[in-house]
Amino acid sequence: MSSRASRGPGAGSATVVTSQKVRADRLGDYQLWQARANEAAREFEGFEGAEVYPPRTGDENEWVAVFRFSGIYHLTTWLNSPRRRELLAEGQGLFEAPPTQEVLHGGATPEQAPEVVTAVISHDVKPGQEQGFLRWQGKALKAQEKSPGFMGSELFKPVEGVQERWVVVFRFDSREHLDDWLASDARKELLAEGRAYFGSYDVRKVGSAFSGWFRFEEGAQGAAPPNWKQAMSVVLALYPTVMVLNLTVGSWMDGLGVPGYLGLFISNVLSVSILTWLLMPLVNRVLAFWLVPRRTRGYRVHLAGAGVVALGYLLFVAVFGLITH
Repeated sequence: MSSRASRGPGAGSATVVTSQKVRADRLGDYQLWQARANEAAREFEGFEGAEVYPPRTGDENEWVAVFRFSGIYHLTTWLNSPRRRELLAEGQGLFEAPPTQEVLHGGATPEQAPEVVTAVISHDVKPGQEQGFLRWQGKALKAQEKSPGFMGSELFKPVEGVQERWVVVFRFDSREHLDDWLASDARKELLAEGRAYFGSYDVRKVGSAFSGWFRFEEGAQGAAPPNWKQAMSVVLALYPTVMVLNLTVGSWMDGLGVPGYLGLFISNVLSVSILTWLLMPLVNRVLAFWLVPRRTRGYRVHLAGAGVVALGYLLFVAVFGLITH
């Protein structure tokens, strides 16, 4: 995939959404490759963030990677770089088919729009049918607004030389509500009507892995923290939970001769329940200065929060090290 752009005023934010069907026998290799790609992107000017979303049930092992840059020039510099071409060459054997990508130029930043569950749909609009497609999109938006859980929609026009397709991004408050809309009779009727304006379309679903554990503010200004903060926070609560359960409930079940597969199931139920209703709400309150997106203004806050979590890791490891030895 080749992209180009020129530096100019008013570029706005730019995002690339890449979808790739990973071979089932190369999942571990893919995760290492994607981590290298994320680190490589961080070295480029204008990089703002990257998220990787694993497949959900029924997504046919399709992984979605999102890279955000401060402008289209910086994004396309990364897309066209020798380093990225080298990474794509290294990863050829990991995928069932070549990855696909959609470039989104402009639109709301992650702090401005909550992204609980998102669908990214690209359309191959027929030449000369652009105005009809826009009218059709307006009709589709009115239908979406009546659908339960709908949170907002954005339309991204093609970017010359970078993104030839029209891309629509819409958000719902849950995966169930999104799937209900995608399978609804109203949408099927709209798609049949829209065939007059576009030849094909692709759907990508993007969702936060831990969104249910990170709920801060309701309404348009609410948002989940970046995935790396979510993961660090979950580990901070999960590690002591698992250790305490192993030392107490686990030892008790071993003494009773409970089979390992059953004991693991019971431990999982207990640990998830403790995290959901006890520890994650507590972690959210204590680390709100670091987790709530609108409060994290500057790298000092990001570093301070990460340092607090790292100290928590060290403390728990030291305590349980002393207990178990």
